[in-house]
Amino acid sequence: MRVAIAEDSVLLREGLARLLTDGGFQVIARCESADELRREMAVELPDVAILDIRLPPTHQDEGLRAAVEIRQRHPSVAVLVLSQYLELGLAMKLLADSADGVGYLLKDRISDVDEFLTAVRRVARGGSAIDPSIVSTLLSKRRVDDPLGRLTPRERQVLELMASGHSNQGIADRLVITLRAVEKYVSTVFDKLGIPTASSQSRRVLAVLLYLRS
Repeated sequence: MRVAIAEDSVLLREGLARLLTDGGFQVIARCESADELRREMAVELPDVAILDIRLPPTHQDEGLRAAVEIRQRHPSVAVLVLSQYLELGLAMKLLADSADGVGYLLKDRISDVDEFLTAVRRVARGGSAIDPSIVSTLLSKRRVDDPLGRLTPRERQVLELMASGHSNQGIADRLVITLRAVEKYVSTVFDKLGIPTASSQSRRVLAVLLYLRS
């Protein structure tokens, strides 16, 4: 699985490359800016591009804009955006149209190497990897008539994991329950929240995130 990295911090860039290489990935590009990544991708496309959300020259949202551009021009290339801090507006902009092959993680998540590599693989295969802090922030929003209040604590746990991009099997593994139990919880959550059943894992993630954001 080929990976291209765009990160202006040389220490983090090389650290990511080492982690990915040790994890079985092939790092085909190590870039300092979004423009350099574009040049590298003109030569060879990766399976997934990992970008800092803020890149030179202005360190505003160059990485995010490059990620959106990559998804538009090269739908086969997955993107995983990394951020130092939670920037909900930018995260939702990235996920505006689709959660297929898209990830948004805080850089702190890299310290859990296994979890990080799992997220990269999931995104590269067309899934989603959404930082749990995004889900927690959206869940903390209260409404006058809050349907989230209808959820049991276990259903809320399932909702959080589902919104983060975990499959039913992944949720079962995390909560140490059976797959059938997870399927029942997911069905109940969708019914209680009035969310239509999605036809794919990533559409399910997007549906939940859009619901929580509304």
